[in-house]
Amino acid sequence: MLTFADADTIMTMIRDTIPDLAGDLPVWARNLAYRLACLQRPHDAELLRAAGADLYFHGPDWDDHAEQLRRRADELGRVW
Repeated sequence: MLTFADADTIMTMIRDTIPDLAGDLPVWARNLAYRLACLQRPHDAELLRAAGADLYFHGPDWDDHAEQLRRRADELGRVW
């Protein structure tokens, strides 16, 4: 279901499954869910910030990616 879901459905699933970022959804599934949502909405600053914040919970190997998402969200926030 996740593979063919729209961004709203994906974000609802994320909020319902991991409301405190410590839910039962495995790390790889969380990463996939955010990636799919970001592909559908590459200019959604709020989504990019949420995806970046989630990456910080995966360990320091993902910090650079998280920072890139945060910077992109900040840039989009200034444009709109």
